[in-house]
Amino acid sequence: MVHSRRNKREPITDDERLKRKVRILAVLARAADDSQFSASRAKNPSEALSEYYTLTQEEMAALANGDIEKIESWLGKLDKRHATWLWCRLRLN
Repeated sequence: MVHSRRNKREPITDDERLKRKVRILAVLARAADDSQFSASRAKNPSEALSEYYTLTQEEMAALANGDIEKIESWLGKLDKRHATWLWCRLRLN
């Protein structure tokens, strides 16, 4: 199940922005620290991310596709630890 979002035209509140950051950084931190999770994300990203039911479809797609530009537009510049899996994902696409 994917958490639904409001209309894209409505501004995102600071609270929603913070929640988005927490959700995405949790996935990236786990990918950096858990090689089994990282491998499962490389093999089938949608399935690996399915347990993160609070991710929006847009967030899930950005993580699955390794869309570092979009993710950094939401969160700001990622450090090396958080960006590593995304760079690897980009090489696979």
